[in-house]
Amino acid sequence: MARSDGYTSFVNSGVGAKLATALGLPRPVPLRRHSPGAPLVDGPVLVGGHADTPAVAALRAGLTSAGATLTEVVPETGRLGGVVVDLTAAETPADLESLRATLAPALKRLGRCARVVVVGRDPRAASSVAQRAARRALEGITRSVAKELRNGATANLVLVDDGSEGAALGTVVFLLSARSAYVDGQVVRVGKGDDVAAPADPERPLDGKVAVVTGAARGIGADIARTLVRDGATVVCVDIPAAGAHLAAVANEVGGTAMQVDVTAADAGARILEHARTRHGGLDVVVHNAGITRDKLLANTDAERWASVLDVNLRSILAMNDTLLAKDGLRDGGRVVLVSSIAGIAGNRGQSSYAASKAGVIGLVDGYSTDRALSRRGITVNAVAPGFIETEMTAKVPLATREMGRRLNSLAQGGLPVDVAETIAYFAADEQSAVSGNVVRVCGQSLLGA
Repeated sequence: MARSDGYTSFVNSGVGAKLATALGLPRPVPLRRHSPGAPLVDGPVLVGGHADTPAVAALRAGLTSAGATLTEVVPETGRLGGVVVDLTAAETPADLESLRATLAPALKRLGRCARVVVVGRDPRAASSVAQRAARRALEGITRSVAKELRNGATANLVLVDDGSEGAALGTVVFLLSARSAYVDGQVVRVGKGDDVAAPADPERPLDGKVAVVTGAARGIGADIARTLVRDGATVVCVDIPAAGAHLAAVANEVGGTAMQVDVTAADAGARILEHARTRHGGLDVVVHNAGITRDKLLANTDAERWASVLDVNLRSILAMNDTLLAKDGLRDGGRVVLVSSIAGIAGNRGQSSYAASKAGVIGLVDGYSTDRALSRRGITVNAVAPGFIETEMTAKVPLATREMGRRLNSLAQGGLPVDVAETIAYFAADEQSAVSGNVVRVCGQSLLGA
């Protein structure tokens, strides 16, 4: 829970809780976030679904190894920590009854910050109109359930290719875990892939990896660096020279190296790659986080202001990736994660340049993730799209606007920089070799663009 969110703190205090109950005010709960050594979920995980539930069959052993206690019966006492509903065998809309029958009674027994994960097939790969309708319906169901849940619980949908059910283990574990605290109402696609062995140390899935994080001097970028290092990576922290003092502090804190470079410089990609090679032996993960805003109504936006945003947020990524994604750049099996924004999905008044750049980032994900040369090298490309995140920047937003940003989502609170970082760390792991081309909103299911 962010310290600056006084409302959430108040309504969870003794006097505040009574007042909120009496007045019918929303009571967002402090979210359960990851801490090393904590259990995967608080309580047993109900598994069920339609027909022979092939995804559950493939995931059962892995979920147990990850620390989940599985059950096929809703308990009469106690609370469920999560639910996994497998609809991968659904063929027609009539089969959706299996989801209702499994989930409806379970929702009444969910504990605080519980997780609902629905597993289905991609509608685009359907073999009939009825099958496509049934598969597409899962998204509407999951997003609606996410809006019905209370007490910090979330619901998300995983679409997995036929025969690749085991490759979805890392995604399902992430969505069940406290690492996904602010990921709600999202759809994650898992493509073709073999079962991937779990990391030797689940708390350090990035052991031996070298990662570059741009915009690492403060805010979300600094937390990305901290989280990747926590998970075992060595991090090159990149930011502009003007942020040098903050950048050095972050790099020293995480035991990484600091590199002062403007990402719009013509040689930025080459310098970053050379630094990673000479100082750390190579490069495995690239996180394009650097970004700026120059908010103005479009009618009042001049060419210079427009170009500055597009240059930093979009064109620099294209230019750097010409070097970083070349054959002698990012190592095979590498991971590229970009930071978009819900502004790039839904737009935002006074942010036409920012929204253009962040929508363009989503276009980069679409393009790179379907690049056959990158796919042959095992390189995945995904993005996160943060919503209202508690940072120094949002702390300066006018109170009324800030409170709307916090409350207008299914969790009724702002997220933290670490929530964005956790999702990036999930994308960066070896276990996600079949996860590419996704844009996951880290927004608590914001009503903006929902």
